[in-house]
Amino acid sequence: MESEVRTIALSTGISVPCFVQGHLAEAADDGGAPLLLLHAWGESWGSFGRLIAALPAAVVVAPDLRGQGAADKPANGYSLLELAEDVAALLDALEVSRAHVVGSSSGGYVAQQLAAVHPERVASLTLVGAPLSLHFRPPFADEVDALTDPISEDWVRESLSWYRLLHTVPAAYIEDRVRDGLAMPAAVWKASLRGLCEATPPTEAGTISVPALILWGAHDHLVPRHHQETLAERIPGSRLKIYENTGHLVLWECPGRVGEDVSEFLGGPGRLSH
Repeated sequence: MESEVRTIALSTGISVPCFVQGHLAEAADDGGAPLLLLHAWGESWGSFGRLIAALPAAVVVAPDLRGQGAADKPANGYSLLELAEDVAALLDALEVSRAHVVGSSSGGYVAQQLAAVHPERVASLTLVGAPLSLHFRPPFADEVDALTDPISEDWVRESLSWYRLLHTVPAAYIEDRVRDGLAMPAAVWKASLRGLCEATPPTEAGTISVPALILWGAHDHLVPRHHQETLAERIPGSRLKIYENTGHLVLWECPGRVGEDVSEFLGGPGRLSH
């Protein structure tokens, strides 16, 4: 299936690169909705590369979020609500009325916010290692507060050890995530973390009523199981699926399995191809 990376100017005042696989107009004409992939804090759309490879027939939209990857890096606009409005503006710019949204880690927090404030734009949610709440100071916040430019490559590499990996992850994939970290200036590292942690959790601020699949690694030391169970309770009809022997970075460790679960959740490969 054809793919390209487009630079998209958003009505929120920034431009972002966006990977697009397949034909969005044809998908809409056939009554389908694309997969919209929202990456984790400090990453880029490239973190979904192995998942996209596992879904070769899917129509996919995967942007870099504000301040991250090759997206514009303004001084402000990093609240959770503003990130969700960027995503809604992206859908507007692409003339996509609604999407099946997959969010990894904090990208799943943005996905929840989008579903809470723009439910008409979200056909379904797949939350992969996504938090119920970030309304606390994470253990690595002091390190982020101390960052200065230029960002140290050693620090970025060390930061990846915050998340235990129980599966082998290709070295090239890790190197791509190091480059993602180096692409963010210190001010964006700080502002983006602050915006996430200061936000009212989406399931407390509004109601999420779209179909939802929640994928969680049983060895996730950052997002506890009882938070995932509460998240499932707050999204009526949602399904919680636990990945044993997997940590917080479910997408990094098990992209093929995530692809299978997303495909099954959405009704099989035929629902994802046009």
